[in-house]
Amino acid sequence: MSADGRKAVRVRILGRVQGVWYRGWTVDTAGGLGLTGWVRNRADGTVEALFAGPADAVDRMLDACRRGPPAAIVRDLVAEPDQDPGMAGFEQRPTL
Repeated sequence: MSADGRKAVRVRILGRVQGVWYRGWTVDTAGGLGLTGWVRNRADGTVEALFAGPADAVDRMLDACRRGPPAAIVRDLVAEPDQDPGMAGFEQRPTL
């Protein structure tokens, strides 16, 4: 966490998380929390995201990601600290 209370975390979400509106839900939820970053599907069937913002909002987003949208079945979530991308807004990116 930075001196100004911001935190950045890269997350991999495992389970039934593709084809269930997980990325769209993530964009809406992260935007609602005022976070910046991105989300994308990965070729291995996981979803990857980078969340940056106030530490408490990032933590709330991580908790939300453990549940996901109604059709998702989240088996695991792996999070690690990352660099704040210094971008504005939250976006959906193409599959990696």
